Amino acid sequence: MLIYIFFQPLKIKEQEFKDVPLLVMDNFTMYELQSSGLQTNMSGSNALRYSDRYIIKNINFTDNSKEFISNMQANSGVYKDEIVDLRGEVMYTREDGLTFESDTLEYNTKSAIAQTNDDYIAYKGNNSMRGVSFIYDSLNNTMKSKKVVVKYQLKESKI
Repeated sequence: MLIYIFFQPLKIKEQEFKDVPLLVMDNFTMYELQSSGLQTNMSGSNALRYSDRYIIKNINFTDNSKEFISNMQANSGVYKDEIVDLRGEVMYTREDGLTFESDTLEYNTKSAIAQTNDDYIAYKGNNSMRGVSFIYDSLNNTMKSKKVVVKYQLKESKI
């Protein structure tokens, strides 16, 4: 009886791991192929694959499934449910010359809509646009923004 009074059983904490990566990869590259050819290419310096998403450092994502090829690069990204969520020094470039820079970007691969709620700068050639909160629909080539400042170069007509 004295043993139970002086020596109490150890209370061992059990740790439950709910969200454990299924795969950890360095120098990660993933290609999505369809019968029409290469649709998407995603690469990074390091990737964690979970059952429902990828988390990638130094992400480089290319969408080749639309009329114009779009490329996005950032410090990190999460790919889940056909949404690419990019964070840190985001650069979006489209094949026709449109470039977009921000700290964050969410890109829907199905609808080809890129959006951010942060400050941004978008430019194409000598034309540029700055503002807050940017939504770009690549399929319809439309943009929505708030607090916009635009610098636009008019072309001289040859009359």
